[in-house]
Amino acid sequence: MQRSRVRRSSRNQNLVCKGCKPVSTAINFAKAKSKSDCLSEFHHKLGSVRRDLEEVKAEGLLAGTIENLSALGYHYCFGLAADETLASITTPPLAAALRCVPRQRALVFQHCHAESAVLPWDRNDLSGASRNRYFPAAVMQQLQLDEVAYLCSFASGCAGFLSLLLTAGGLFSAKDEEPVVCVMADSRPKGVTFDMLRERILGSDHSSAFVLGREECGYQLLGLNYSSTTRTLVPLMEIVKRTVEMLRELAAQLDVNLSEKDIAIHYPNIFPKAWSMVTRYLQLPRVEQITDGMRDRAHCGATDSVISLGKVHRGERGRLHVVVNYGVGLHLGLCILEEQKS
Repeated sequence: MQRSRVRRSSRNQNLVCKGCKPVSTAINFAKAKSKSDCLSEFHHKLGSVRRDLEEVKAEGLLAGTIENLSALGYHYCFGLAADETLASITTPPLAAALRCVPRQRALVFQHCHAESAVLPWDRNDLSGASRNRYFPAAVMQQLQLDEVAYLCSFASGCAGFLSLLLTAGGLFSAKDEEPVVCVMADSRPKGVTFDMLRERILGSDHSSAFVLGREECGYQLLGLNYSSTTRTLVPLMEIVKRTVEMLRELAAQLDVNLSEKDIAIHYPNIFPKAWSMVTRYLQLPRVEQITDGMRDRAHCGATDSVISLGKVHRGERGRLHVVVNYGVGLHLGLCILEEQKS
């Protein structure tokens, strides 16, 4: 195994993973293994209640103005119905992923909101055990799934798709063949609005799942670059600059000439002008900018990446995809994927 470099700056520490096994330290497996990590089986579900901005405002669930959110491209968002829970909308995509992988090495869950990681509890309950009814266990019980290891985190915000790849990829060893199922789920905490006032982001209640395994299908993970800062606010222009730098850095380490490839860049449904600037500054001759469903479903956290990857796969082997994530924490991450035939 060949160890790759971990690059640091004065304010951020980047985790650059070349190859297909990102773990807590940057390790290069590209030439050490004949089999690579591949992503497939993308499934998602949103809350069943669709509201437009006027309805959200009328129900007192909007902190910002309709004009500001509409100007960014938002129009609708989705929330849980009275008879729905986050667990009930998470079981369908997870069940769909599990049907394709009868045996799993583990399940890895990710949430943006800390409240999503546990089931609601009675505030008068003084028992630590009953107040910590973990969300993954509840969902697995509904699917009668037991004796399977599960992990969960909520500290990566809406950069959860990338943090899941880091965590799940670290669960494989050279001989492991059983895949890992990754799950993302979040709903609006009680008393919280659907939007973030300062950031001007409109969100939806969502869940999704995908499979990370060794079967050659979907998208092959070539590499990943992940950066974090403890600052509570980062200027948009700095995000633009860092995204461009991180992608170029990763491509150079992978020996990938982005200018010679067809590239699809998947951005989250936030900061549309900033992502357009990233695409422009990259100066790639054959690039497709993908921001999927911003008007019709708003921002769905880490699920944004699952939805767009599931939609745009065309079976064009060798076509490259870049997935960009940004989330509270603050975290900025991106990965390069290579499309497979099936």
